[in-house]
Amino acid sequence: MCSGQPVTLKVDAYGGRKFSGKITQIGGATGSMLSLFPPENATGNYVKVVQRVPVRVDFTNLQQEDGDYVLRPGLSVTPEVEIKEACSAPSK
Repeated sequence: MCSGQPVTLKVDAYGGRKFSGKITQIGGATGSMLSLFPPENATGNYVKVVQRVPVRVDFTNLQQEDGDYVLRPGLSVTPEVEIKEACSAPSK
């Protein structure tokens, strides 16, 4: 995934109602590494902790798609990212 790719967001609470957006930012590390106090696993703990990289998705047509103002913070969504081609490497 890379910035600028289109995303379709299906909101579970509203029967899969769809909203459109695009990726605007991808985090540089997993959420646990960016926290103030990263978790320290005890010695002998062999259970792998799920690692998630934060991805920011901004809505693109929110006023048209959410004219009835049903979206609320914390709703579960299923994002589908449209990946047509490989992302270009960031320039230095």
